[in-house]
Amino acid sequence: MTLNFSPAQIRKDFPIFTKVMRGGNRLVYLDSGATSQKPKSVLDAERNFYENNNAAVHRGAHLLAEEASFAYENSRQIVADFINAEVDEVIFTKSATESINAIAYSFGNSDSKSRFALKAGDRIVVSELEHHANLIPWQQLAKRTGAELAWFEVSQKGRLDLSNIDQVITEATKIVAITHQSNVLGTIIPLEAIVKRAHQVGALVILDACQSAPHFPIDVKALDVDFLAFSGHKSLGPTGIGVLWGRAEYLDAMEPFLTGGSMIEMVTMTEAKWAKAPKKFEAGVPNMAQAVGMAAGLQYLSKLGMDNVAKHEADLTRYALDKFSELRDIEVIGPKDSKDRGSVISFTMNDLHPHDVGQVLDQYGIAVRTGHHCAWPLMKKLGLVGTTRASFYIYNDEQDVDALIDGILETQKYFKV
Repeated sequence: MTLNFSPAQIRKDFPIFTKVMRGGNRLVYLDSGATSQKPKSVLDAERNFYENNNAAVHRGAHLLAEEASFAYENSRQIVADFINAEVDEVIFTKSATESINAIAYSFGNSDSKSRFALKAGDRIVVSELEHHANLIPWQQLAKRTGAELAWFEVSQKGRLDLSNIDQVITEATKIVAITHQSNVLGTIIPLEAIVKRAHQVGALVILDACQSAPHFPIDVKALDVDFLAFSGHKSLGPTGIGVLWGRAEYLDAMEPFLTGGSMIEMVTMTEAKWAKAPKKFEAGVPNMAQAVGMAAGLQYLSKLGMDNVAKHEADLTRYALDKFSELRDIEVIGPKDSKDRGSVISFTMNDLHPHDVGQVLDQYGIAVRTGHHCAWPLMKKLGLVGTTRASFYIYNDEQDVDALIDGILETQKYFKV
C-alpha cells in the first residue's frame, strides 16, 4: 500500500460504508468502474448549494444569483485545474455520453467548408475496446455522412493491436475516437503513438477518459489530444454532470449541440448568434448543484494526490492479480500483469453465468458488476457472453480483495465447480 494512504480512514468519509449488507456483512464495494461512492464533502457541497445559494446562474442581479454563478464558475475552474486546461475550454454536460454525442453532432451538422464536416470517403477510427458511448455516436455519424468506420483490433491478451496503425489511421481519417482505459479489461492504450499518427494525417483525437480521469493524473496539454470527456459520478461526484474539454480553436468553430437560452449573444425573429465557449454549449439552466458536487469530488481526489491514487490502485491491482493466479478454474480476461492496466479485473468462472456469480457474491456483501459492460463488440471478439468485473478505488484495500477471493471460493462451493 502507498505510504500514508489509508483506505480504512478514507472509508470514514463515505457514509454508505456504514451500511449493513445482506447476512449482516459489511459493504465490499468493487463496482467503482460503474459509479463511485460519494464522500460526505460532496454530499454537503450539493446540499449547501440548494440550502444557501440556489438560483439560476448568470442571469440575475440579486445576491443568490451572484453566489450561484460564483459557485458554478468556480467549479469550472476546479475542473480545469484538475486536467490542466484553460477554464474557457471546460464545458459542463449531463454526462460523458452527452459530451461525446455533442462532438459527433457538431461533425454531422457543420458547413461543408468547416474543419468538422464529414463526407463520403472520410474515415472515423475507433477500437474494439470502446464502451458503447464512444462507439454508437460514431456509427450513427458514419451512417449520416457516408464516412467509413474503421477500428483497431484487440488481441486475445486484451491489448490494442497497433501493428497496422498506418493502415487504420489513413490520410482519409478525420476523427480518432478512443478510450484511454478499457472499462472491461483495464487495458491502458498506447495513446502517444495513436495521437502522433492521427495528427500526422490531420485527424482530430477525441479521448474517452471516463476510466482514467478518476484514477491517475490527466494533463490535456501533455496528452496532446483535441477533445476529452469524463463523468462526474465516476469521480466521486454526483450523477447528472459530465465534462467536455476541447481546444479553444475547435470549440470556437464547432456548432452547438443544444440551442436555447443562455447560449446566445444576439437573437432576432429570424436568426441567432452564438455566445463564445463555454456558454455556447450550455443551453438552458445547467446542473448547477451537480457541478458544485463534482468539483468537491475532484478536490477530494486532489487532496489525496492523483499520483498517490494511481500508486495505491496499481499496488492493489497487482495484489489482486497475484491472488487470482492462485485460484483454479478462474480466468482473468485481458492483461494478466499489471503493466499498462488499470484497477479493473474481469473474470469468468467455468461455464457459470456472470449474473449467477454476482448474485452469490452479493450474499457476502460484495458488490461487483456482471454482464457485457456496454461492450458487446468486445465480448463477441473474445467469445464471451459477459464477465464478472471487480473494479477498485481509493476506499478499497487488501482486505476487500481477500473478501472477493473468499467469495469466489464460496461461489465455487455453492455451484460445486
